[in-house]
Amino acid sequence: MKTRALLLCLTLGLAACSSAPTRYYTLLPPVPEGSAAARTGNLQFEMSTVRIPVQVDQPQLVVRQDSGSLAILETQRWSAPLVDEFHDALASQMEQKLGTRNLEGLPKQPGRPVLSLQTDVRRFESLPGRYALIDVVWSLRQRGEGGPARHLTCSSQIRQPAGIELSSLVQAHQQAIAQLAGQIAAAAQRWTCP
Repeated sequence: MKTRALLLCLTLGLAACSSAPTRYYTLLPPVPEGSAAARTGNLQFEMSTVRIPVQVDQPQLVVRQDSGSLAILETQRWSAPLVDEFHDALASQMEQKLGTRNLEGLPKQPGRPVLSLQTDVRRFESLPGRYALIDVVWSLRQRGEGGPARHLTCSSQIRQPAGIELSSLVQAHQQAIAQLAGQIAAAAQRWTCP
């Protein structure tokens, strides 16, 4: 009888200590089949630094609540630091929009202009059941051999509707980043702010 009681207590104790499994999310959308970017023009692209607010640059997903407070979801995590997730997702989208690879940190071919992109994410909000929002100030710099560098600084605020599920919220952020990349690529081609 004592052995059964001890086993029952041990089983209940272990069940009480178990936690929900950790889930990981990414801002990189799946790459569609046959979506290799065609090389266009003679432009070289490099994705420079990304800054992101410290409040949300956590390993865990940070969601806003209607009351104005933030909730850190301990078992819902980014697959990499959020600043790296944002950088890689935007760089990937820019590669598709511009039709050239990100040459950040790599040698550039002489005689071809280089377009650099630097971003400062002012707000990265996630409100389940409502929206995903990014507010970004971004700067383009184009330099070529022999000529002066050109600069363009703009800002974009993009809000995408999101469902209550966290996967829907992450997908809304993916869509917002894709829309941001579209605005930046269009500005690079026209050299005017959207």
